[in-house]
Amino acid sequence: MAHDMTKLEENFRQKNKSCFILGASGETGQLLLKEIVERKLFSKVTLIGRRLLTFEDKSYENLVQEVVDFEKLDEYAAAFQGHDVGYCCLGTTKAKAGADGFVRVDHDYVLKSAELAKAGGCSHFNLESSKGADKSSGFLYLKVKGQVEADIEPLDFERYSIYRPAVLMVDRQESRPTEWFARKILGPISSLFPTAMSIPIQFVIKAMVANTLIPTGDKVEILENKAIYDLGKALEN
Repeated sequence: MAHDMTKLEENFRQKNKSCFILGASGETGQLLLKEIVERKLFSKVTLIGRRLLTFEDKSYENLVQEVVDFEKLDEYAAAFQGHDVGYCCLGTTKAKAGADGFVRVDHDYVLKSAELAKAGGCSHFNLESSKGADKSSGFLYLKVKGQVEADIEPLDFERYSIYRPAVLMVDRQESRPTEWFARKILGPISSLFPTAMSIPIQFVIKAMVANTLIPTGDKVEILENKAIYDLGKALEN
């Protein structure tokens, strides 16, 4: 079903909604923030993270930043209050944080943030997950991603959107050798079959924004890689 995205954006702005972004220092979070700010979709945008971010562009000057200690998130419940929409792009890797650290960030921090967001009045929670996420998977990464997806669902948000992109085609600022190798291999393939095993990160960003604008009756929705690509393309056109 085709949507008039321009009209949807206009209608959304009139609602004066607020949002928060978790993980705005990461690749997805940075680009998501840029997209949201440029489109002026929310009357208030709050970044929740472990450190203050600096921006030179004046379009970012009205951002609210809440610095929290993720090990003591209950003490920062106020940071999660009063937001209509939440975007969670929080994540790390086993290589960077170790197995225990990976679970703590990608499951524990994410779940606790979702709990506080729900308690704070958030109605639409958006979670960046991964293609193949499955709590019964034998692979730690996919198992943790699937487990946190499942653990958030009982929180009963009015709307809970899960995005499962494949390998992100992006030049990361931090080194992730596995992704770098995958991009080298998948680059030529992605140009011919854009949703086979990868996806340009821009389409993930635009899909998250487009999905926020499009009203749906689904309380819980899982967007797989092809759906993400199609939705992102709709906002790009």
